[in-house]
Amino acid sequence: MGATFIEKLLRRNTGIADAKCGDIVTANVDRVMIHDIFIPFVKEKFEEMGFTEIWDPDKVVLIYDHLVPASQLDDPRHHRIGNEFAAKYGLTHVHRSDGICHQLMTEAGYVKPGNVVFGTDSHTTTYGCVGAFSSGIGYTEMASILGTGTLWVKIPETIKVVIDGELPEHVTSKDVILRLIGDLTAAGASYCALEFSGSTVENMTVASRMTMANMAIEAGAKCALFTPDEKTAEYCAVELTEDMKTLSGDPDANYLKTIHYQAEELVPALACPSQVDKIRPVSELEGLEIDQVFLGSCTNGRLEDLRTAAAIVKGKTVAPFVKFIVTPASRKIYLEALEDGTLDTLAAAGAIITHPGCGLCCGRTGGILTDGERVVATNNRNFLGRMGTSKVEIYLASPATAAACAVTGKITLP
Repeated sequence: MGATFIEKLLRRNTGIADAKCGDIVTANVDRVMIHDIFIPFVKEKFEEMGFTEIWDPDKVVLIYDHLVPASQLDDPRHHRIGNEFAAKYGLTHVHRSDGICHQLMTEAGYVKPGNVVFGTDSHTTTYGCVGAFSSGIGYTEMASILGTGTLWVKIPETIKVVIDGELPEHVTSKDVILRLIGDLTAAGASYCALEFSGSTVENMTVASRMTMANMAIEAGAKCALFTPDEKTAEYCAVELTEDMKTLSGDPDANYLKTIHYQAEELVPALACPSQVDKIRPVSELEGLEIDQVFLGSCTNGRLEDLRTAAAIVKGKTVAPFVKFIVTPASRKIYLEALEDGTLDTLAAAGAIITHPGCGLCCGRTGGILTDGERVVATNNRNFLGRMGTSKVEIYLASPATAAACAVTGKITLP
C-alpha cells in the first residue's frame, strides 16, 4: 500500500520507515514561530521548565504583528518581554511590524518544502502551501520545543481533496476553500491532514494555495498540504529536487475519504454570521446593505489580492458611508503594491490603507465595528466579537467579492 503526503514527510523527518497514520512519533522541528501575544507566556513556561538555553536560536522566529501599533495598555509589556527574551537567548530573527506572521514565515524564506514547523497561532497551517507540515500549538508545547527541538505528534489521517478544471471568472481559491469548509463543516476534518491536488490546484499561484492552507484549520484540520512544484521552488528560492517532487500522496494510500470538485461548477461564496461553515452563494444574498469592507489578513492580504480588488474598483468610488479598509499582509507587499500603482488605485477609489498587521482581524485596531454594523471581510473567521462587539455581522468573502461590495455598499457579485 502507498503512503499519504503526511506519512511520507514524517517518515523522512523521524527516520521511521513504516510510520503510518495513527502512530505517535517524535518529530524533529525545523522552525518555530512565536508572535507577540504569546511571548510572555512562552517565556514564563520555558523558564519554569528549567531550560537555560534554546536548542537552536537560529530556528526561532519572533514576530510582532497582533499588537502593533499598541492599542491597549498591556500591549507594550508583550513587546518589552519579547525584546528581553530575544536578547537573553540570542534570537536574531525578530520582526517588529514587518508584516503578518504567516506571510513572513514563507515570504522571508523561513519555511521550505518538507519542513516541520510549529507556531503559536492556529493559522500556522498556512505553510502547507509550500509542502511543509505546519500546525498551531500552545505556549507549553512551544516552550518544550525551545528546550528540546522536538515535539511528539500523532500522524493524522488524510482527507484527499481533488479539484479539476478551470475556475470561472471572479471565482478564487477563497471561494474554493469556503465551499470545502461548508461541505466538511467546522469539525469535519478534525485532526486530519487535507491533501490538495488536481489540475485546478496545479494552476494556482502559491499565494492562492496559501489562502486555502490558511483556512484548513476552520474545518478542524491539523495541517494542509500542497505538493511542491516549480512555483513552490521559485517562491522559496530553492531547487526543485526529485525528492521534493515525491512529496505527494500515492493513489493507493490509505485515505479517510476523497472529495472531488469540478472547478467550473464553483461560484463566489460567503461565510455568513457567525460560523465559518455557514456557506451560501453570493447570489443568494445580493442587495444586503453593508457598513464596511475589509481587504487583508493572513488569508487574503497578498499582492494578487490587492490587485484583484484594484481592478474592480478602478475608476469607481467606494459607496457613501462605507469604510473600505485595506491592509497589506507585509511591508514587502505594501511596497510592491505602492510601486506598481495598486495602492494608488485603491486610494483613489476611497480606500483607507493601513500598516501591515493583524489588528482588525483579531479585534484590536484599525476599524473595529459596533452593534448593528455589517462587514464583508476577506479574513478567516467570523465568530461573534471577532471584529468588534458581539452584535457585529461578519461575512467572509474573496477579494473580488469584497471589492464589488465596497463600490455598491451592498453584497454584490463581483
